[in-house]
Amino acid sequence: MPIEAISAIIGLVLSLLIFSYLIGDNPLFRSAIYLFIGVASGYAAVVIWHQVLLPRLFQPLLSADPNQLLPVVVPLGLSVSLLAKLSPRISWMGSFAMAMLVGVSAATALSGAVIGTLIPQSRAAMDAFASPTVGRLLQGIVMLAGTALTLAYFQFSATRAADGSIKRSVIFEFLAWIGRVFIAITFGVLFAGVYMAALSAMIERLSSMINFVKSFLGL
Repeated sequence: MPIEAISAIIGLVLSLLIFSYLIGDNPLFRSAIYLFIGVASGYAAVVIWHQVLLPRLFQPLLSADPNQLLPVVVPLGLSVSLLAKLSPRISWMGSFAMAMLVGVSAATALSGAVIGTLIPQSRAAMDAFASPTVGRLLQGIVMLAGTALTLAYFQFSATRAADGSIKRSVIFEFLAWIGRVFIAITFGVLFAGVYMAALSAMIERLSSMINFVKSFLGL
């Protein structure tokens, strides 16, 4: 039996196991999920070994070149110190590495949000005004208003009222409400995109299963 037929049969069986969830949670569906998690974990482990650990750690450590050895010592020491978190007595040894990890992660997320989302979104809202057409002008107004109002939703500054309660101004509350509408529309569009992608994947899987059964039966 050719390898293509074996792969098709395995794909058909796994697809049927996944579709068995339509009748409720059952051992067949859970076995398919466990198999998927195991394969994904094994694939991730192989990728980490071949693309991270082997070329970036073990090969420099086994190399006699000090230019390759020295840059590996500090990250290796910090990584080993993280293992101290497993013991409460010596957990303080991994605090510095944990602080660096959290700080770098926060800086990466913040810079990614600013450089990858905020600035391009602002530029796209302003570039729409470069075209003299009415359609592009209206599109630019909507994009700029949506960007500004969405940012206003995340403006949490407030003032103290006469009765001592802390409230935002009525203007900011109104702008934040409109920003919430833009956020809801965005989430709706994203959900529709995810739903369409999942529906397309399901249609493709069903079509592949039907074609395989037809070819197997000689139809």
